[in-house]
Amino acid sequence: MKKFYITTPVYYVNDVPHIGHTYTTVAADVLARWHRELGDETFFLTGTDEHGAKIETKAGEMKIDPKAYADGISAKFLEAWQKLNISNDNFIRTTDEQHVKAVQTALQFMHDKGDIYLGKYEGLYCRGCEQYKSDRDLVDGLCPDHKVAPEKMSEECYSFRLSKYQDQLLELIKKDKLKILPANRKNEVVSFIEKEGLEDVSFSRKNIKWGIPIPWDKSHTVYVWADAFLNYLTGLGWDPSAGSPRPELGTKAGQAALKFWPPTVQLMSKDILRVHATIWQAMLLSLGLPTSETIFVHGYFQINGQKMGKSLGNVIAPDDLIKKYGVDASRYLIMSAAVFGHDGDISFEKFDEKYNADLANGLGNLTARVSNLIEKNNLEFNLKAGSDEKLVENFSKSMQAFQFDEALKILWLVLRAGDEVLSDKKPWKLEDKKAIEKILKPIAQNILDVAVLLKPFMPEVSEKIVAQFSAKQIKKGESLFPRI
Repeated sequence: MKKFYITTPVYYVNDVPHIGHTYTTVAADVLARWHRELGDETFFLTGTDEHGAKIETKAGEMKIDPKAYADGISAKFLEAWQKLNISNDNFIRTTDEQHVKAVQTALQFMHDKGDIYLGKYEGLYCRGCEQYKSDRDLVDGLCPDHKVAPEKMSEECYSFRLSKYQDQLLELIKKDKLKILPANRKNEVVSFIEKEGLEDVSFSRKNIKWGIPIPWDKSHTVYVWADAFLNYLTGLGWDPSAGSPRPELGTKAGQAALKFWPPTVQLMSKDILRVHATIWQAMLLSLGLPTSETIFVHGYFQINGQKMGKSLGNVIAPDDLIKKYGVDASRYLIMSAAVFGHDGDISFEKFDEKYNADLANGLGNLTARVSNLIEKNNLEFNLKAGSDEKLVENFSKSMQAFQFDEALKILWLVLRAGDEVLSDKKPWKLEDKKAIEKILKPIAQNILDVAVLLKPFMPEVSEKIVAQFSAKQIKKGESLFPRI
């Protein structure tokens, strides 16, 4: 049995969930569900990243404890994913006690190995990114993501020898041992490493209390990124006991925890690619663990051509979608909105149009018309799911290549062909039962085949259609997608 381990980033609790987080999480869920359908042993991890300066500041402004603040926002992510029918196997929080202990043990190991050393950081720091910046990262002196000038900072810190792993990382990426997709993202990382080189990075902060204490020097806390990355291990139950961060060399529990390692696919947006492709992978090399198999980077959503932002008042929350379209329709609209790996432009107007065209007038209408005609004419079919091998093959190729919009287009071509046959042959005007059956049976078979393949995208609706069209006597069901 194949193993499939997929992760989303742990989402930072400086804000509530929005459509960007939703996009990554639904995409991960689609892949996890598809791999389960294939029979692969699957583990799907998501969660929240809860330490760092930004959270300390925000909680201070609200006059509450940072943990209480993190609890509130983390609960909102958990609730959003439950509403969207996300099938994650674990929801990790970086404040979990087991995670905290594992981070300290891992960093102690890296320190003992000589990969973490006491140094001094002097330079620019962006609070919004919680990242150190060089002049070449800035646009007109500002952080391109947060449009603010980074602060000049000078402080004692523990640094990680990222430079030590530069050549090894470059070779892994170039040879696709660590695959970065789409290809332009791989080229971007290779070009960055070759032109600019990897410098050692700060792994601790001295004046931030809201963080995991460095085990050998309690006056420092672990820098938020170093803490967050290790969730991909701790979320599997990784517990580096007895001072060894390599549980596969130790206890049976350790071996069980890492049976899914390394991650098959790590999904993320482009703003965090560089740190995941360099710092995170170098940490794994330092720990003596295999690097990720694939990093897949998706684009951003713009709303009517504008960047999404609170100041513009155009942030779309998961709840907004669910209230308007329902769960399965929301999942479909998000996953078909753009070519996965590229930026997309969305709006409620576009969603309304697509909902009516593809779901109300498309899948919903065809299912209703065909089932109604079958019931009216008292026809009995014995349909078998998955009868169209070519359809399964084409759909699978697109899914394997992360081309979700293409996979959906393949299915909708089948549905449209069924619509055309109905319009052309007009079985409701015929008297001959055999002639009606000849028209309806292949369309009903196609609906069943499409519904089975749609399961990862629209689990509840698919189940309803599969149950309806697998019955010996197909009956007209409820309206699946009321028109907007």
